[in-house]
Amino acid sequence: LRWGNELRLADHIELSDFFRKTYGPTGAFNAKPFEGHRSWAGARPELRVIGYDARGVAAHFGALRRFIKVGDVDLLVAELGLYGVRPDLEGRGITHSMRVMYPVLQKLGVPFAFGTVRHALKEHLTRLLARRGLATIISGVSVRSTLPDVYLKLSPTRVEDVLVLVLPLGRPISEWPTGTVIDRNG
Repeated sequence: LRWGNELRLADHIELSDFFRKTYGPTGAFNAKPFEGHRSWAGARPELRVIGYDARGVAAHFGALRRFIKVGDVDLLVAELGLYGVRPDLEGRGITHSMRVMYPVLQKLGVPFAFGTVRHALKEHLTRLLARRGLATIISGVSVRSTLPDVYLKLSPTRVEDVLVLVLPLGRPISEWPTGTVIDRNG
């Protein structure tokens, strides 16, 4: 468990390499944010759970407190992201150990944790979290966010059709606001 400011230069370099190797097989564009030893894609995680083995970083999960807007409701959440398992360890159950993040998230004082999930990961996260009652996966919601870089010929925002993962922390899932659009507001 590491807070963002506790990471040293060597940690950022090692994590950057991990993310390029982990996200690269899903498309070269997905590995691009981690060039130049950058260990984050958009916003920097406030809190990270990093799993290590003899070969270095084995798994990673990040969180950042932020306000989102669900429909017309502003809501403080712990946004989850930068989830990854080193490719040589996939299918070995290492992701189950990443559930150590759940009690840490509860201590952040937010009502919910929130993350976006590619449709291809639905079954994986259902096995990991939803079946155990730790999270709910919501479909049919678009997520709008500001791009990390500005380009003159592109819109500064993007809208994604993704699955939304919600972990009730301080309030029950029945209190999650309804809406078909979530604005990341940053």
